[in-house]
Parts: sequence; C-alpha cells; structure tokens
Amino acid sequence: MAKTSPAQFIRQVRQEVTKVSWPSRKETGITTAMVFVMVTLASIFLMTVDMIFAELVQFALRMGG
Repeated sequence: MAKTSPAQFIRQVRQEVTKVSWPSRKETGITTAMVFVMVTLASIFLMTVDMIFAELVQFALRMGG
C-alpha cells in the first residue's frame, strides 16, 4: 500500500467532503423530531411490556406462596 503524506491526506479528505450531500436545515429538523417521536413511542411500549411482565411475576409469586 502506498504511503500518503499528511498534506495529501488532507487534500483527499477535503475532496471527499465536497462530494457529501448535506441535509438542509428543514430535513435535519424533521429527522430530529421523528427520532424523538420514535424514542417516545418505543419507551412507552417498553414501559407497558415491563409493567405487564411485573404483574405476571407478582401473580406467579402470589400463587406459589
């Protein structure tokens, strides 16, 4: 593998960065909001499942004791 100098590496990095299609401010805001919504929904779902399992365990322990 050929070695590159630090200056050449920086030039290559700058070249690649210009090829990136950056999202707009609006796209970033919408994506961020969707992430918060999905995290909230996942948290509610997992909390509900956890509460159901906790009740099932409590029920099983009451039946056994």
